[in-house]
Amino acid sequence: MTKPAAYSVVVPVYGNAGSIPDLIARLGDIAFQLDGSLEVIFVVDGSPDNSFELLEELIPRAPFATQLLQHSRNFGSFAAIRTGMQQASGDFVAVMAADLQEPPELVLEFFRQLASGTVDVTVGRRESREDPRFTRWSASAFWSLYRNWVFPDMPQGGVDIFACNQAVVHEILRLEESHSSLVGLLYWVGFRRAEVPYVRRTREHGESGWSFAKKRRYLLDSIFSFTDIPLTVLMSVGVIGGLFTILAAIAVLASFLAGAISEPGYTPLMLVILFSTFSLLVALGIVGSYVWRAFENTKHRPSAIVMTHWVSESHLVTDDAADA
Repeated sequence: MTKPAAYSVVVPVYGNAGSIPDLIARLGDIAFQLDGSLEVIFVVDGSPDNSFELLEELIPRAPFATQLLQHSRNFGSFAAIRTGMQQASGDFVAVMAADLQEPPELVLEFFRQLASGTVDVTVGRRESREDPRFTRWSASAFWSLYRNWVFPDMPQGGVDIFACNQAVVHEILRLEESHSSLVGLLYWVGFRRAEVPYVRRTREHGESGWSFAKKRRYLLDSIFSFTDIPLTVLMSVGVIGGLFTILAAIAVLASFLAGAISEPGYTPLMLVILFSTFSLLVALGIVGSYVWRAFENTKHRPSAIVMTHWVSESHLVTDDAADA
């Protein structure tokens, strides 16, 4: 008989004391609907409220296995997720926030698709969000920039909840990079991926710690970790400026020869300033390209990831078999 699959759910916790009782209750409902065992790994990431104490009180009565970890300070949600994934023992591992804005019941569909063996990663695709208008606008602008500059195949609303099998977990955890994006790594490793639509709910308890400063840092970390767009822009500006310099030089020289410029030294000064400025930009772009490649090598990411490895038995006929 095939052993039932084991499932793990990783939940980073920061300022979520108000939603923890409801979260545990809904995860309990999920545990009864699964065909295998469920463990939930709570990682308290330097939370300023009493989330850790509340979890200590409630999880002994939860109808599922639990792990409770606490960071020494606030390292960020992505560090908390990595901590939880390192401890997850399930065949399939889901990651969700503790604020209940993403329906926990999504993980049932995630696990169903993963258990079918047809996909390795399932992500929630946000169809809409029940948030204030400014929040919706800022989130839409942020993820539009992310899709255009980093990963074009990212869902329009980004990824706040996902699940994957242990093969994907292994590949993500062995990419030990600081100042990177866990979601970016999830897309970088590839594998077979599916999306599950949902509607993001209004936050009922507490306030989001996802500030503008954190969004800006996250976007910059993703850009500098996964793209060379800044170098491309720099070199493009230098090349375009260099072409403009040539045209300007022709115009200034023609004006000088026609006697339209009477100031001594104006012509060579303008030519030197224009030429040197954009030459430096091109040079910085070229040097930056070499630095980028050296930076890429320091990450020690594998050059390729083998998703499937089939080994067949040898059909070579030996001499003894031939004689028989």
